[in-house]
Amino acid sequence: QVQLVESGGGLVQAGGSLRLSCAASGRTASSYAMGWFRQAPGKEREFVATITWSLGRTYVADSVKGRFTISRDNAKNTAYLQMNSLKPEDTAVYYCAAGPVAGSLSVGYDSWGQGTQVTVSS
Repeated sequence: QVQLVESGGGLVQAGGSLRLSCAASGRTASSYAMGWFRQAPGKEREFVATITWSLGRTYVADSVKGRFTISRDNAKNTAYLQMNSLKPEDTAVYYCAAGPVAGSLSVGYDSWGQGTQVTVSS
């Protein structure tokens, strides 16, 4: 299994930017697809973005397309989520996940971080 630690969350005004990081450790951490999910209070966890481990192909949810970018540095075993033009509705706990196949379903990931809070004020 892969251990994941997120960082970079915080409070930002609407229109601002944040970059989340997800440091992975454990055997073959760099061979896993990485994903970001988020969960707002009272809502279900939702997919945000994912990236494959080999070719770095990405897929981003429509709700954040054009504003969020996922990337990874396999040499550092770290994935990133660059979030621009943030909106109050982006407020949520953001979770990093790792799994054998990149996808938008949470069940496809077998390792999860503890989450990092992102709060966007209006």
